[in-house]
Formats: sequence, C-alpha cells, structure tokens
Amino acid sequence: MVAMTKRLKTFQVVFTDPTKTFFCGGDVVSGRVQVEVSEATRVSAVRLLALGCAKVEYAKGKQRCRQEAEYLRHEEVLRLDSQPTDSDGSVVLRPGNKYEYTFGFELPQNGQLVSTYKGKFGYVHYYVKALLERPQQPTLECKKSFDVEEPLDVNTPDLLSPTGGMKEKKVTCMFIPDGQVSLNAKIDRSGFCEGEDICINAKFENTCSRIVVPKAAIIAKQIYQANGRTKVFRQKLSSVRGNHIISGMCDAWQGKTIRVPKIKPSMLGSNIIRVEYALMIYIHIPGSEKLILELPLVIGTAGLGSRSNSVSSQEGSVSNASQSWVSLRMPSEPPSYCDITRDCRLDQPLTPLLDDFDGEDSPIFMNVPAFQYPPLPAYAESEEEHSAHARMLPVC
Repeated sequence: MVAMTKRLKTFQVVFTDPTKTFFCGGDVVSGRVQVEVSEATRVSAVRLLALGCAKVEYAKGKQRCRQEAEYLRHEEVLRLDSQPTDSDGSVVLRPGNKYEYTFGFELPQNGQLVSTYKGKFGYVHYYVKALLERPQQPTLECKKSFDVEEPLDVNTPDLLSPTGGMKEKKVTCMFIPDGQVSLNAKIDRSGFCEGEDICINAKFENTCSRIVVPKAAIIAKQIYQANGRTKVFRQKLSSVRGNHIISGMCDAWQGKTIRVPKIKPSMLGSNIIRVEYALMIYIHIPGSEKLILELPLVIGTAGLGSRSNSVSSQEGSVSNASQSWVSLRMPSEPPSYCDITRDCRLDQPLTPLLDDFDGEDSPIFMNVPAFQYPPLPAYAESEEEHSAHARMLPVC
C-alpha cells in the first residue's frame, strides 16, 4: 500500500528479503520505509507499528457476533542516520532525494504466535504500518502485510500412536427392525503432513436388507468463537469409497489409503479461531442416516524432524525388498482350467449396483444381482492381478 499526495511521490514499506514467504516465531522482521517528496516537506516523526491480530465476525440470528484477539504489537520511532534534525526533532525532506528509514524487530518465540489464516468467518492477519507525521497536517500511513507460519511438529509420541474405534447402527423400515450395520476402523497414527498417505484398516458388516457403501473422507473443521457463542464450518477435502456391500456380507479394508491434500496445518493456538481436521469413516445407508466414525487428525508443517527421511527410507527398504523378492520368483505356469473359481461372490469384485448412493433417488432395498461366471482366463494373465481386488466375505 502506497500513500500519495501532491507533496509526496513515494511512501512505502519494503522488506529486506522480498522473496521470504513467511516468518516463524523468533525471526527478525526487517526492512525500510522509503519516502520521496515532490516539494520540501517537514516531517515531525516517522513511526512504525507492527500488529498481529485475529478477528471473528458472523451473524447468529439477529445478533452480530464479533471478537478480536491480539498476538503481536511492536512500536518504534524511526530516524534518518545522516539527516540533521531541528530542535523539536523534525526534519525537512527535499525533492530529488530518496529517504530510507530502516527498521527491524524480533517476533515472539515459538508458541506465542498464531499462523496467518483467512477463513469464512474470521482471519489472523499480520502487517507493518508506517505513520508519517507532519506538523499541522494529516498523518499519512502505508501498510505491508507478512505471513506467519508457526511450526507444528507431528513427531510426538501422542501423534505417533495408533487410534481407532468402532460404531454400529440398527436399521429400521417403517418402525420395523431391518438388521444393522457396523464398522471397526484403525489408523497407525494421527499426525500427518501434506502429501502423506493415511492407511486405513477397517471392517464393515451389513446384516440389513439394503445395499450399503463404505466411504472415508478428510474433513476440515473451522471453529469460530465470539460473544460466548461457537460456530463450526465443516468442509470435505478429499474422499475414497469402497465396494457395495449387499445384505449378509462384509468387507474389509487392509491398508486402503487416502492422501492428505495441500492444506494449511492445524491451527490450535488461538482462543477464537481453531482449524482442526478429522478422518471420517462412514457407511452410506439408503433411506437412513449415515453411520459415522470420526478419528481426529493433526496436520503439521512439512520438513520437521526426520519424518520425511524416515518415511522415505522405510518405503525404499520395502521397495528394495519387494524387488529382490520378485527377482527370485520362478516364472509361473499357465493357469489350469480346473482351478477356475465358480463363486464370483468370493473371488471377483462386485459390479457396482448403483452409481452413487449420495442422491435421494437411491433404492432402499437391494435387488438380487444376476451373477455371471467369468470368462476363462488367458494364459498371459498373472495371478497377482486376480488376487489384488478386495475380497468380500459373508458376515460371520
């Protein structure tokens, strides 16, 4: 932001390193205030104000909820090194010269700031404001924003521990019991960074008469607090789905993955704005509410600790081991016709009976599918391709 008047040609804030995208707690924010005038101008003082604040504002019925919080405040008076001052401390700036007031201040240490954020009902904003004071003239000002990203380490024992849970739901039709559905899910940890895969191990059972579909999604929850009230805004970021499960059957996920998209880290340090994440594992039941299990997630900043190195080294060791195992395998013989399975409920993936169960036109009761025997395999087919599909089993 640059303020311009008839006397003022340039008035702006420039950071020392314009390529720096964000600052962390403990970093030094430095730069200069540049001033050029078109005619002689007396300046009584140039003040610098650095502010970091959060603001929440939304409507709750007829009431307007509003709350503010401050995380950073720094003030100082800037001086020109080689410019003579009058007895009152003022200076005269003359045209044809470029004047630079330098500044620098240190941000509070880690844990005292909150990362820059802009959401639907609030924001966290940091900026530097320069105030140019003139005798008997209005004060001029210019601003320059900067981003703060507080590091969030997910390599803590709590976030590296497995987490999971189970849920079940009884289904009715016109108040008549219609069986139940259940799920039991687990993930190996709850702390992740952008681009990492979340491995889900889960079991789903369906004893009702409807076709159900297991799904999973990463959910972002923006929590705003103002005037003693709380407003939560939920957003689905990415999702995966499994096979349809017919009546009397069950399905299992063994290491099914969903990738953490490019999102901002969890924001947990503010008392009026919080950004939390969760892995929602659920079963869509036509004609009934979903069965939902939510597992909390903490999304950290990338490049902390040895997470990336350890993950890559583990992946490398696994891939090397698998390659060496493949290299030792003997070529397999062509499949025998007598080995062909005749129960495609067990060995073949079920053909989706519905395109999408999220619509209102989904049928409540299932229709018995007409299973077709698979064609005879070609000699070039590999056994790995046949066994890679998820296996659906009858409910025990």
